[in-house]
Amino acid sequence: MAERVRVLIVDDSAFFRKRIRQQLGAHADIIIAGEAANGREAVEMTARLHPDVVTMDVAMPEMDGISAVREIMRTHPTNVLMVSALTSEGARATLDALDAGAVDFLPKPLGQNGGTTNSDQSLVDRIIGIAAGRRRARQANGNNQHAAVPLPRSSAAWSMARPARTSLVAIGASTGGPVAIQRVLAALPVGYPHPVLVAVHMPAEFTATFAERLDSICSIDVALAKDGMPLQKGKALIAPGGCQTLVKRRGQQFVVAVTPGGQHLYKPSVDLTFSSVASAAGDGALAVVLTGMGADGTEGARALKQAGSSVWSQDQASSVVFGMPYSVAKSGLTDRVLALDDIGPALAGLG
Repeated sequence: MAERVRVLIVDDSAFFRKRIRQQLGAHADIIIAGEAANGREAVEMTARLHPDVVTMDVAMPEMDGISAVREIMRTHPTNVLMVSALTSEGARATLDALDAGAVDFLPKPLGQNGGTTNSDQSLVDRIIGIAAGRRRARQANGNNQHAAVPLPRSSAAWSMARPARTSLVAIGASTGGPVAIQRVLAALPVGYPHPVLVAVHMPAEFTATFAERLDSICSIDVALAKDGMPLQKGKALIAPGGCQTLVKRRGQQFVVAVTPGGQHLYKPSVDLTFSSVASAAGDGALAVVLTGMGADGTEGARALKQAGSSVWSQDQASSVVFGMPYSVAKSGLTDRVLALDDIGPALAGLG
């Protein structure tokens, strides 16, 4: 990375500040810009130090993390990554923080035994990905799109690629996904004529709360997917974390099969979900690849294209991390590239 990422660590626990400092400080591309013990200090230090990313605890004295995020977004908008407890209360607070403007979250604990863990590496990767994604997004605002992405050439090409019927909409996302998914689903109207299945990289402790939150704010019904549950028109199912969610055809109906996570890196895996949609729906599916690190979803998108279905992807400028949608687009698998705010209305316009 050309520029090192400046990080402000915010947590009232000296132990967790030390853990985060140890993991981030050991990385050559990261500089610890400062540390704050509460939200009030975080707001002041963000304004003074101009970090690229702020890691923010939720429950803190004087000013909590949610209030701090709101104040930071009001005064000095900055990338904020929430670091929160794996509890229902922590999940609800984290989703409130995302509504307030935080870009993503990671669960605690971060290697409390002092050793390096997968979550430690996830923290490093997430911070670097968010900082790099936002820098590229600023560049993309002046250059339209990443030069290496083969974009669809015309609306006529999209019209030819559009399926004659859409029997199922599948959505995949990772970093930045919770906010993006909420924006997309909130744009779908009551009586939406297609079933929707969403696979997003989230811990099991968060997906149920996420589904409840979406159901409370969206016009369509939203629920956590359970094994054997049918996919129904006007309803979105959220794949549970820690498991794999596949689609199977039962007569004229689609149902979900929720299975153990297995050895796959991602649980749920967008690749596995999309591939199952291709097998079940053939040429009648539409997949949407939203913001996220890595390439999960690319092989699933390939299976969908081979089956005759269509694939959309989020554009670079509106992505928190232009990884998953970029991988799909550079592989020539994208029929349509859209800004986040255009995806929901475009889905709502499907007949």
